[in-house]
Amino acid sequence: MAKAKKASPKHLSPAGIMQLGTGFMASRTFLSAIELGLFTELAKGPAEAQSLRQRLGLHERSARDFFDTLVALGMLRRKGTTYSNTPEADLFLDPAKPSYMGGLLEMASRRLYGFWGSLSEGLRTGKPQNEAKSGGNIFATLYADPEKLKGFLSAMSGISMGPALAIAKAFPWKKYKTFIDVGGAQGCLPVQVALAHKHLTGGEFDLAPVGPIFQDYVKRFGLEGRLKFTPGDFFKDPMPTADVLVMGHILHDWNLEEKLVLLKKAYDALPKGGALLVYEALIDDDRSKNAFGLLMSLNMLIETPGGFDYSGADCTGWMKKVGFRKVSVERLVGPDGMVVGIK
Repeated sequence: MAKAKKASPKHLSPAGIMQLGTGFMASRTFLSAIELGLFTELAKGPAEAQSLRQRLGLHERSARDFFDTLVALGMLRRKGTTYSNTPEADLFLDPAKPSYMGGLLEMASRRLYGFWGSLSEGLRTGKPQNEAKSGGNIFATLYADPEKLKGFLSAMSGISMGPALAIAKAFPWKKYKTFIDVGGAQGCLPVQVALAHKHLTGGEFDLAPVGPIFQDYVKRFGLEGRLKFTPGDFFKDPMPTADVLVMGHILHDWNLEEKLVLLKKAYDALPKGGALLVYEALIDDDRSKNAFGLLMSLNMLIETPGGFDYSGADCTGWMKKVGFRKVSVERLVGPDGMVVGIK
């Protein structure tokens, strides 16, 4: 058998290694821009550098470098000394727009960035590296504080907006009449599905403190007549019955035994022919391409006692184990994919 040829040293470059090793610099610059309200300010219109610096309250020393770094990173545009948002930044990073997905990035800036500094410790111990290190519980902490909870739910809308829009288009909703999003946070997916399909009614099943936040969000879209909130604990209470149940970015919070419990409860709540939609940043079956899905699984190490992300093949096996007769996997948008089980 012929041996594989080794790459010649003169054709090798450390550029990729350096970019990866210093990637936190670009991430921190971008997250600081969100934290400082840069994209929000530029959503009002293009701004000259000095005026923008003053409006954001920045020191003159590095403001120009800060703005130009964001130009180089593809998040701002510059004409002369005047800056403006890129179309993507204008659409997804302006809190005044319903397409805003910065909630997740706000949480990344304020919480996750610091916690990820302890990843090495988490890899050695297998234990969470967030509030739990001092005896706290992430979900208890969030749900006990209305402002923290609101920020967390906004973050979940941020990570769910892309797949929610895709699911509203990709799934054959015309076959069904009712749906419930299990653990649906603010209500991002129910809103997008209801906006796209006027015949559907449904809502969300989540812990009671989420109710007012869900209702306020739904009201912004004029959907309070079609989308209702049902309070409950999906481990302690039966799940509501509907033609379609959805679990988005839910299963990865839990260990395997807990994942199977939730899938079985969903199966039991569905009518015959009903569907369960599970969407997540599904790891590719080869576990070598979807870096974001794998990073999210590491994030579950940081955030939870036993959670982990998984592949479409993993979820297919679990769904069949609890009774679903037909299971399929579909890519959605970016790193996200959907697993559909039919009872």
